[in-house]
Amino acid sequence: MLRVRAFQGLSPKPELAPAVACVPYDVVSRDEAAALAGGNPHSLMHVDRAEIDLPPETDPYSGIVYDTAKGNLARLVSTGALVREPAPGIFLYRQEMNGHAQTGVAAVCHIDDYENDVIRKHEKTRKDKEDDRTRLIGTLGADTGPVFLTYRARPEIDAMIAARTELLPDVDFVAPDGIRHTLWRMRESGPLEEAFARVPLAYVADGHHRSASAARVGRERRAANPHHTGNEDYNWFLCVLFPDDQLRILPYNRVVADLNGHSPEGFLARVREIFEVSESAPAGPLAPGRVSMYFGGRWLGLTLRPDPGAGPVSRLDVSVLQDRLLDPVLGIDDPRTSKRIDFVGGIRGTAELEARVAGGHAAVAFSMFPVTVEQLMNIADAGEIMPPKSTWFEPKLRSGLFIHTF
Repeated sequence: MLRVRAFQGLSPKPELAPAVACVPYDVVSRDEAAALAGGNPHSLMHVDRAEIDLPPETDPYSGIVYDTAKGNLARLVSTGALVREPAPGIFLYRQEMNGHAQTGVAAVCHIDDYENDVIRKHEKTRKDKEDDRTRLIGTLGADTGPVFLTYRARPEIDAMIAARTELLPDVDFVAPDGIRHTLWRMRESGPLEEAFARVPLAYVADGHHRSASAARVGRERRAANPHHTGNEDYNWFLCVLFPDDQLRILPYNRVVADLNGHSPEGFLARVREIFEVSESAPAGPLAPGRVSMYFGGRWLGLTLRPDPGAGPVSRLDVSVLQDRLLDPVLGIDDPRTSKRIDFVGGIRGTAELEARVAGGHAAVAFSMFPVTVEQLMNIADAGEIMPPKSTWFEPKLRSGLFIHTF
């Protein structure tokens, strides 16, 4: 069963929480990170992306970046922007965006549960990204960005959360992007810990590199500690756990740079051979098994029918599109490495796809119907891997509202 525990970490002074909190390190470029943190010395972006405080030509994986991150975290503590919690605790963390709200439990989970597949994964990690976060977490002795986990909702946990969130929050602010972030400290964490001990499984929704890196750091600390007991804080990593019935997944859309040598007429003829094509379609497909294709200045509808008996991965719309069109026709044999395909998160909307094609940056765009949380869980339960760039969770967790140290 799942182990969830209170922790005595660092958190910002309530009045500084809006300034400290930042978007996840991996959803912005270096220039975007620098702009977001510009004029704000309290932003945790100075820790998560410390290269923004160094010359632009600095290698983001060089030692000076990690040393700068460590110094910046120490500065936030020494100036009082971040303070140590007086006792171990659990936070409730609500996010509200465009009328949608989700409330999760911010706590620490055990790396053995990650290693033993009690916390299940659905993505592969890239070595360079995992190495980077491993080195940062190890250098800091801290998890600054929480891992986004989900679990199948349980009424007893819902009731505990509802009772606490009826009371006044400890932190409540609206970020510049319009997303509201609200925190409550749990006065007594024992009942929640006991309730989660009856949850059989959790799933990494977002944060595969952070969770893999935290587990690696824990293993390294164990190996280096001859007096290891299993009670050390490095055995745990920072998470926010959301019930599955509150989550919203946005589509992860595709744009392809060229037609792989096909003429526009020839490409469209091949598409019609493979799929049933409707001459007009909404920019965003209305049901699974449908893809909207922007080509020639208009939206066309593609009907996808997976093979009978296909497995949970092969049945996904992104898999059918990849296997029947992107690979054999457009030559995208490996979407993880191909430079001719790009992925556009659903938060950017379908207008971004139209703009890419109209501006000549892409020859064709595909608007996808979002994957469901149940599909994600089924694939993880089967021990399989989701296709690359197939889920986009929104809103994203802010980093810096609570930090686990060890």
